[in-house]
Amino acid sequence: MQLAMSQFTTLRKNILPEMDIHHDRLLILDFGSQVTQLIARRVREAGVYCEIWPFSADPGKIESFAPKGIVLSGGPASVLEEGSPRAPQIVWDMKVPVLGICYGQQAMCLQLGGKVEAGHAREFGRARVTTRESVLGWDAGRQYEVWMSHGDRVTALPQGFRVLGSSENAPFAIAADEERGYYSTMFHPEVAHTPEGAKLLSHFAHKICGCAAGWTMAAFRKDAVGKIRQQVGKSRVICGLSGGVDSSVAAVLIHEAVGDQLTCIFVDTGLMRANEAKEVVDLFRDHYNIPLVAVDAGKRFLAGLKGVAEPEKKRKIIGKLFIDVFEEAAAQAGGAEFLAQGTLYPDVIESVSFTGGPSVTIKSHHNVGGLPERLNFKLVEPLRELFKDEVRALGRELGLPESFIGRHPFPGPGLGIRIPGEITGEKLEILRKADAIYLEEIRENGFYDEIWQAFAVLLPVRSVGVMGDGRTYDHVLGLRAVTSVDGMTADYYPFPHDFLSRVATRLINEVRGINRVVYDVTSKPPGTIEWE
Repeated sequence: MQLAMSQFTTLRKNILPEMDIHHDRLLILDFGSQVTQLIARRVREAGVYCEIWPFSADPGKIESFAPKGIVLSGGPASVLEEGSPRAPQIVWDMKVPVLGICYGQQAMCLQLGGKVEAGHAREFGRARVTTRESVLGWDAGRQYEVWMSHGDRVTALPQGFRVLGSSENAPFAIAADEERGYYSTMFHPEVAHTPEGAKLLSHFAHKICGCAAGWTMAAFRKDAVGKIRQQVGKSRVICGLSGGVDSSVAAVLIHEAVGDQLTCIFVDTGLMRANEAKEVVDLFRDHYNIPLVAVDAGKRFLAGLKGVAEPEKKRKIIGKLFIDVFEEAAAQAGGAEFLAQGTLYPDVIESVSFTGGPSVTIKSHHNVGGLPERLNFKLVEPLRELFKDEVRALGRELGLPESFIGRHPFPGPGLGIRIPGEITGEKLEILRKADAIYLEEIRENGFYDEIWQAFAVLLPVRSVGVMGDGRTYDHVLGLRAVTSVDGMTADYYPFPHDFLSRVATRLINEVRGINRVVYDVTSKPPGTIEWE
């Protein structure tokens, strides 16, 4: 019987209290699926460390990584196309358990002597898989709701494989050679549309691969503190603090490791939300007693943006000014050898993705970081192994207030990309007040934690209205709220109409300069989450 997560946690604490958090680990080989990151997140939720590498990774490095199991992800290609991706031979030579998912199943079967064909009934969306035997923690003789996304399908299994589950259009929906530890699913267990998929991945990690649940944020915290101390030694560290989740968690973690060797620099661009600058300063300077240099550069940013309306030009001006102000503040803070950055694991994955070729620049990245090499810092990146949800969990482990941990993402250029057209002090004040009312209503009505990101946009158009029997000609305010897993795709949040009506009434009554409110129901794609 599969052990409960709490039992694994107890086992780790009582029997393996000093276990290396990376010792029992899985490797995920990426064939290009849009949801590969979800596989890693589900495995880590089960308390097992894992990494995502491209399928084309060097075989010697795969062997040296010494995973206790390997997962082959899905992918957009047809396994039947000439030159389509294959798992490297080392995967089969290492004699460790392997789980193939969708394209990974097809590649596994084809490489081990089975057959894959096109031209059969395709399956995209929800389906039901009936299990013939107990497999990967799923009970025998049950129907499980799953998510399918395939055109080709396996038509003959390699020698030693057996069918353990099937759906209407996928006769080999679950197939395995249990003696060799090879398992495969035609569906995607990692997505939310497969409700019991996480149980399947957990069973593979723990029961099939024999991994202990050593990956927790409590264990990571202890491990990271030791690594930061070893890397930094007696040197000083500077951390650019935005007030967002990533930089806040990184700052508190580094401060725990090296104390007053850390100095945080907070640049108030004047493009922050209502009371945001004060909240950041109060938390880090007063509550955590972390050395903090706070620079009020609002007038400088407004002057630099005067008369500028083109989105990319605004972003570049904001980015350059941020670097200039940060550099001046860093010099005033005294010599530091290290710069702390809130790099997360998805950033690392993107930098080694196997997909290549030219891409179109939709817009410059939201974050205004990317400090130039002339600053000559060595980097401290304590969060580079973590996903966003793990950063939040680490923040809670460190005792950061929920108001910081649970806050929605906020772009580096701030309100500067939520005012299409020229930015002025008057427009900023209107948007700050409107945005605060909108978020206040969202919180009070219990919607905040269901939403990935919510904000107001001051549109570059004016509208005729009537207030108190008088004619008005004021700004139009756009409201945006989206749901998402990682920000790569998003859908609008379906607020009740009475909520939108109440918010619109408050905004028009309480914010001078607004006489019309609209709600953005565009998904990503085709739109972006931010307007600029």
